[in-house]
Amino acid sequence: MKKSNETLSRVEFQVMNAIWDFPEGACAWDVLDKWNEPKPAYTTIATYLKVLYEKGFLDFHKIGGQGKTHRYVPLVSRAEYTRRTMQEVKKNFFGGSLRSMLNYFVSEEHLSQDEIKDLLEQVSN
Repeated sequence: MKKSNETLSRVEFQVMNAIWDFPEGACAWDVLDKWNEPKPAYTTIATYLKVLYEKGFLDFHKIGGQGKTHRYVPLVSRAEYTRRTMQEVKKNFFGGSLRSMLNYFVSEEHLSQDEIKDLLEQVSN
């Protein structure tokens, strides 16, 4: 299965965040354990895992000796998805301009003088 270039829905992203937290992959029960209350039904998580597999975000293998249980592993890393998403935000909302995007966040986030100083240090490095 090839890696997906699609965008994740809010809930799909939440499922992927849970999967990304397990270096060896995770089953539906692992994802459900990481979910905040109120927890969805097991079948809901299983459906989202299947959708993410079909979209090319996940692959799976059966866990030996545990019946039909599947261990899902990400085909797209968190860093890769974040990078791609931020590139899309930059392109779609800021005309591809990093400067415009940074100006937006600096003005909208009401950064403190210390935060601005830290950012300037990072830029100069």
